[in-house]
Amino acid sequence: MSASSAAAPGTGAKSSTGLAWLMRIAELRAWLFLLILVVFFETWAQIAYGDTFFGSSYNLRSIGVFAVAPLLLALGSTFVIISGGIDLSIGFVMGLSAVVAAHGVNIAAQWLPPFPAMLVGIAAGLLVTLIPGKINGLLVAKLNIPPFIGTLGMFGVARGVAFLVAGGTTVPVSNHWFASLGNDQVLGVPIVVLITVLFLLGMHYLLSQTRFGQHTYALGANEQAAIRAGIDVDRLKQRLYMLSALCAGIGGVLYAARFTAGAAQAGEPLLLDSIAAVVIGGASLFGGSGTVFGTVAGSLVIAVIQYGLVFINVEPFWQFVAVGCVIIISVLVDQTQRRFTER
Repeated sequence: MSASSAAAPGTGAKSSTGLAWLMRIAELRAWLFLLILVVFFETWAQIAYGDTFFGSSYNLRSIGVFAVAPLLLALGSTFVIISGGIDLSIGFVMGLSAVVAAHGVNIAAQWLPPFPAMLVGIAAGLLVTLIPGKINGLLVAKLNIPPFIGTLGMFGVARGVAFLVAGGTTVPVSNHWFASLGNDQVLGVPIVVLITVLFLLGMHYLLSQTRFGQHTYALGANEQAAIRAGIDVDRLKQRLYMLSALCAGIGGVLYAARFTAGAAQAGEPLLLDSIAAVVIGGASLFGGSGTVFGTVAGSLVIAVIQYGLVFINVEPFWQFVAVGCVIIISVLVDQTQRRFTER
């Protein structure tokens, strides 16, 4: 046996180990992006201002609150994208939830004390989102309309209905319990952040530890194989889009509580950020892969970029450039990872 032949097995093992490490780094790319941003903005703050950025409790609270709404939208999108679909309606479903919740609190306050009135408004804001979610699911599952087209149509419907319910303006709320929900803190942590953390833990459990989560991955990986495995794909799709709409509804309710007003356009600028957070977090737009904590990292990357650039006095338009570059890099990494995996 020649020397080169003898060395081949060891060389292959080293190459395989190196590739495994690269794949692992690719999977954790969102956290790597976040670490780079933390180091960059903290270094800038120390050099330029002689102050700390992430050592400030005010900055950390602001980033957390800033990330709440897009993260809630992104959590629902995570499930849909893993299944191989997409939901473009969530921005205005969030706005619809916000205005319905605001109206619900105001109407219930005419007969009920403030706290029960708040609960009625929250329930109304959440329940109304199940309607567009169910319709989206029926369009995709029963009528075989492509998710992009079906949810884009619902985007327009939810938008029109939200503005009609709001009367073309914002809907102010005068309820101290509702305002406290959106603006008070517990042990220095905003209540909206605590609610979001508890919800994302529940979503993580749902995706990683339940049959529903397993079926979601199976659907995204290969729909025909999922059908042959006995999964009720039509019902699963309907539940996924209802879950996505419900996440948007929670975002809408918390938005109305934070600003003590419901606005139809509340979620419009957050739609692309939420989808970007899922992609940056490692989910594939082809379906079959993604995690809740990856989405959390993606949402934090976007929040840190946007808040950090304001902190260092950079024109806000550069936020779009920075987020766009991170998205492109994430997609390129995902494509490269897929090619290596398929070999």
